[in-house]
Amino acid sequence: MTITNVALQDLLNNLLNANQISDYCPNGLQVEGKRDIRKIVTGVTASQALIEQAIAHQADAILVHHGYFWKGEDATITGMKYRRIKALLEHDINVFAYHLPLDVHPVLGNNAQLAALLGITSIKPLSGVKPEGVVMTGEFDSDVTVESLKQRLSDKLDRQPMVAGPENKAIGSVAWCTGGGQGFIEQAAAYGVDAFITGEVSEQTVHTARECNIAFFAAGHHATERYGVKALGEYLETECQLQVTFIDVPNPA
Repeated sequence: MTITNVALQDLLNNLLNANQISDYCPNGLQVEGKRDIRKIVTGVTASQALIEQAIAHQADAILVHHGYFWKGEDATITGMKYRRIKALLEHDINVFAYHLPLDVHPVLGNNAQLAALLGITSIKPLSGVKPEGVVMTGEFDSDVTVESLKQRLSDKLDRQPMVAGPENKAIGSVAWCTGGGQGFIEQAAAYGVDAFITGEVSEQTVHTARECNIAFFAAGHHATERYGVKALGEYLETECQLQVTFIDVPNPA
């Protein structure tokens, strides 16, 4: 089956409630390509490597979490940005990107998918954080050790996490924010959870973890955000009978 690029944008916008979420980039169709879409390549970031894979797969569209045109960046179409967009236009490939709307979706979102992967239950948003769902809280069925949670993250994400804070704390409750969510650690600690999981770490994060007695895990920005866009692509494959291929371009960050 095929779908038009406009119809696909409408479908995704409605599904992800994109128009109601303030973001750092435009969500939806960022680069227009051919009208009719049958083959889609999904991935975390619309990098040159992913574009080349999409060209090789003869894809009509790319669907990603990290697209283009971020607030505060240079608006000129030069250098790396020029090369990316030139390749897209030459091959008539659409680019759809959903950032925060894909983080917070209660089923397909990055946070929801990471929770399912790690076996977290009793899930709810951390109150006072906007948009709702960007930081979530939950529990494990039984307490886990810092070392066992570190191993679980490594096994599930295929990446060794960086750990800070107390080494011997029993972890029953947890908060998490995929990607670059280390700035929420103080809110997570104030809420009273035993651990906080995100993708990245800053210098001050380590001190906060130690001083607030919260186990902190930086499991990789890319690694924690593979699963939302993959689930979204699988949804389109099932519901719209489109041909969707998830391509993971490795990134150690």
